[in-house]
Amino acid sequence: MGAGVMGSGIAQVLAISGHEVVCRDLADDVLATAREGVDTGRFGVRGAVERGKLTADEAEAALARLTFTTDLDQAVDVDLIIEAVPENLGLKVKFWRELDTLAPPDTIFASNSSGFPIAAMAAGTDRPDRFIGWHWASPAPVMKLAEIVRGPETSDATVDTVVRLAAAAGKNPVVVKDTDQSWGYVANRVYFAMVREANRVVSEGVADREQVDQLMRDCFRWPSGPYGMVAGAGSGWS
Repeated sequence: MGAGVMGSGIAQVLAISGHEVVCRDLADDVLATAREGVDTGRFGVRGAVERGKLTADEAEAALARLTFTTDLDQAVDVDLIIEAVPENLGLKVKFWRELDTLAPPDTIFASNSSGFPIAAMAAGTDRPDRFIGWHWASPAPVMKLAEIVRGPETSDATVDTVVRLAAAAGKNPVVVKDTDQSWGYVANRVYFAMVREANRVVSEGVADREQVDQLMRDCFRWPSGPYGMVAGAGSGWS
């Protein structure tokens, strides 16, 4: 649900790993951009063929398993719904409340939130045992992150299913605990602590943003510094 940078990337990954995927959004132009990105974008399947990550037949098969639609009914009769709507808790709770009335009772709900409590979102549904966080990183087709966030009522069966799906899609699933004490799961809590310190360095006149990024890349072999990471995550690394 959601065909932006994250939603379309998630759909691509799961289609490549063999699943029939419906990618739904409200706007036709967003869906057109998503379809183009999955096909010929920088991290799309055609590029994966050129880099030797997929065969041409595998790329075609993945595209054939993908459906892009604005039709909500077409998108809810599934085994798993992954939400990638804007990071607004009220919006997410409203979204899940509506989906809970439409999706089959056994459907698992997974949020790609970067840090909202799973319990808060699950409370809007009648299936907290089948509600889980599945935090992806951008670009989804490349990054190995699969931060699986278990809520207080998430069942073992739900955790096991999502972990299995993530591993089969080539990700490295790590199960962490939900918390209502602070915003963010492990990856983003540590990341934003780094950004806060980088901002202090810049505000104190010790170094500018470009220098901070360069030092972090050179010292820790990071592919991007903290400021480059913020820009890249927002743009989809375009």
